[in-house]
Amino acid sequence: MAVAPPSYCFVAFPPRAKDGLVVFGKNSARPRDEVQEVMYFSAADHEPESKVECTYISIDQVPRTHAIVISRPAWLWGAEMGANEHGVCIANEAINAREPAAETEALLGMDLVRLGLERGTTAKEALDVIVALLEEHGQGGNYYEDADSFHSFQSAYLIVDREEAWVLETVGKYWAAEQITEGVKCICNQLSLTTKIDAEHPELRSYAQSQGWWTGEDEFNFSEVFSSADDHLDCCAGKDSIEKKEESITVQTMIDILRDKASGVCIDSESFLTTASVVSVLPQNRSSPCIHYFTGTPDPSRSIFKPFIFVDDVKLVPKAQSPCFGDSDPAKKEPRFLEKPDRRHELYKAHEWARAVIESDQEQGRQLRKTMLELEKQGLEAMEEILTSSDPLDPTEVGDLFYDCVDTEIKFFK
Repeated sequence: MAVAPPSYCFVAFPPRAKDGLVVFGKNSARPRDEVQEVMYFSAADHEPESKVECTYISIDQVPRTHAIVISRPAWLWGAEMGANEHGVCIANEAINAREPAAETEALLGMDLVRLGLERGTTAKEALDVIVALLEEHGQGGNYYEDADSFHSFQSAYLIVDREEAWVLETVGKYWAAEQITEGVKCICNQLSLTTKIDAEHPELRSYAQSQGWWTGEDEFNFSEVFSSADDHLDCCAGKDSIEKKEESITVQTMIDILRDKASGVCIDSESFLTTASVVSVLPQNRSSPCIHYFTGTPDPSRSIFKPFIFVDDVKLVPKAQSPCFGDSDPAKKEPRFLEKPDRRHELYKAHEWARAVIESDQEQGRQLRKTMLELEKQGLEAMEEILTSSDPLDPTEVGDLFYDCVDTEIKFFK
């Protein structure tokens, strides 16, 4: 069975999080050389009976999809993590379970992240969308752009809005979910739900009994019943990182957690790297905007978190988008992945230089990282002013916010 990449997702609610804010974070651990792009899609109306082409299969489109901003591996349709205009954030974890994931091409867990964001106005609505699509289409297909080996996983999700979060864990079409409204929560690449289950597939328990995994007599513990035999670790690195924070959790705290290599939350191993990261702040006061910080580059300890705010007229950022290969993309042709095109975008290429300098030249690297953090700090302080201001947000001032940040970063690296 393929090893699931050790990604981490976090959420913190008041009073653990500061000033009535919900803080969400995710590190996306993926194959080292994979490029992630940051994409914005505006809200759209769709023709009746139209289809949407996901990574491997087409499914029925809905009449209207919400505006979304996502970070995704550049070869696929879905998303590792992202947010929508209604303040819903979703991140996905690939997991192994007692039942191997289907190799048949169906919806990827990452497709379901994007579909949940496009179709859900609340965290619970997004959860309902995901489980309904799971029931109808199933999950399966290669998680990596790799012709030589096949890696298929089950999926877990952290789905968050301004009021609550849901941890959704799936095995095939079966699922269980826990609602969270306070404290902190971390999920990683293992099943974590135990006996507190707030929603579940109607046949979940009878299926477990039919497989001989649960007698029906002892208390039903989801991860004990569905985890593979060798999977007894818990997400201790992430859990410890967030639970040990004594101060209230802010955007900066969450960024620091995601950058921590010593804890294992920030992955930099032979096979895997944290290829992109996101932190979102969702004020419980609805008059304040949600702010989403994306790196769009690998290794958060050497990246700049750049803010994005939803307004009607968002300026697109081609420099953080990978080249488009259309129908000739090897990911869209069968047999798949016979070639690997260069998917690096302009931001990624500029950042490669910075990573090399930080790795090789101690003094220049130290100076470079210091300046990068200074740039990031300016952005964080400007966003803090927006959150604490009593004045309404001026959309014209933030429509090109992410664009400007990416542009400044590229110029700085040059």
